[in-house]
Amino acid sequence: MKQQKNKSSVLPFVIIGVVLIAVVGVVAVGTGLVGAGLWFSSKTTSTSPADLANRAANTPRRDPASAPPGAALGVNTMGPATAVVTVEEFADYQCGACAIAHPVMKELKSAYAGNRHFRFVFRHFPLALPSHDKSYNASLATEAAGLQGKFWQFQDLLFRNQSAWTSNPGYLQMWEGYASSIGMDVERFKADMGGSIAKQRVDADLMRGRGLGVTSTPTVYVNGEPVPANISALRVAVDAAIQKGTAGQ
Repeated sequence: MKQQKNKSSVLPFVIIGVVLIAVVGVVAVGTGLVGAGLWFSSKTTSTSPADLANRAANTPRRDPASAPPGAALGVNTMGPATAVVTVEEFADYQCGACAIAHPVMKELKSAYAGNRHFRFVFRHFPLALPSHDKSYNASLATEAAGLQGKFWQFQDLLFRNQSAWTSNPGYLQMWEGYASSIGMDVERFKADMGGSIAKQRVDADLMRGRGLGVTSTPTVYVNGEPVPANISALRVAVDAAIQKGTAGQ
């Protein structure tokens, strides 16, 4: 009799336990906890070294000159898109340091001219400073020259004569003279300078520079890494990038 009484007293607790387990099961299904448990279980499955190697090999590598943010490859480019090293310069035409760096960049381009592993991209980055009040227009002017295939020649004239046109109220007429001296259609140059194409190109470069965190000029990147604008540092960085990019070829 005593044993039956003990069974009777335990029975309600057993029933309550069964009911609770059933309720928890229903809630788990309703809230996705079961799914979360299955997801965790699947995530803890070990990955073989072969799978990891496959994944790494198939992960696309972004080219620093064509990756977001901002513009893609860039209009003012020397060298093939397949090059293993890209030098990307951000400059302002009223920046004294950029004028000093200009011969350095010309020397760099000359040193690697014809090298299929080398590419150079120039980016406009006119600074919003009172003393650089003509720099945005200067960028527009070089883009207008570029529409006639004379970007690099006109850029060279602007940097070499920076102090002359920067201090001259008649700088626009001076630029027209530069355009004429390199065989450009001056009337077309004037029209293109005020057109939407030139503005879009300059603004795209500005957007890219801001996205990369550029705050001063000249700023130079070699495969996305900042490098001082001196010929020794640039050649060391370019040679190292070429060696790394062509290893095993």
